[in-house]
Amino acid sequence: MPVSDSVDLESGADSDTADAEDESEATPVGLPINELFYSLQGEGTLAGVPSVFVRTSGCNLRCWFCDSYHTSWEPTHAWLGLAEIVAEIESHDADHVVLTGGEPLLHEESVALLEALDDRGYHTTVETNGTIYRDAPIDLASISPKLESSTPTPERAPDEDDVDADRWAERHERERIDLDALSRLVERYTFQLKFVVTDAGDMPEILALLEDLRATADVPVRDDDVLLMPEGATRDRLAETRARVADLAMEHGFRYTPRLHVDLWNDAPET
Repeated sequence: MPVSDSVDLESGADSDTADAEDESEATPVGLPINELFYSLQGEGTLAGVPSVFVRTSGCNLRCWFCDSYHTSWEPTHAWLGLAEIVAEIESHDADHVVLTGGEPLLHEESVALLEALDDRGYHTTVETNGTIYRDAPIDLASISPKLESSTPTPERAPDEDDVDADRWAERHERERIDLDALSRLVERYTFQLKFVVTDAGDMPEILALLEDLRATADVPVRDDDVLLMPEGATRDRLAETRARVADLAMEHGFRYTPRLHVDLWNDAPET
């Protein structure tokens, strides 16, 4: 169910920008849903698996190249109750559910949704930036730590006239890595570490973060757990980045992951 087809979208807001006039209103029960659709998993170890995607709105970071712009820079959503979400998931012939965003672990109700899906026997993947830990039944934590190259600047903003890029640059850089949350996620769940890579300049930071994580976490972090994914939300951009990222994966003994949904459908929504 494309949410935009059935429910009026309303502008989202993060904690820094919520309007004062809304403070007295009770938060709706459920989750802010930007998209809810059936497609193929496009990334990671489960690429190609038919899955239902539940995309929440709202993010604590602002990657300049975000491929879900309407969950972060200009968040839109409809509030859907858990029963509505589960009913829509059950209407599709899929065993896998991907909870994504935005940053889905921002929302406490995500735990209740994951518990409901676990009760019904679904395999759940949670796509997270790795800065928030929650205790929930998650079959695969798909963790995508954000590198310095993700930080918005006036030169690499999603919109050259976007004044929010200046405001977010410092906050994004300060909060994009939380080693404690990252360690707890890899200790608690089956995981994959999925890094968005533009070129070889990203590799020293990835290697340093892996060294820190291996020294902190109480579980092994194998090279096979590390996936390099080319930066690019369109076919044209992927054509520029994927070959060199594949070469980097081979050079360092990591895995390469495609962006299958971009190859198939370019940057179409709800794919």
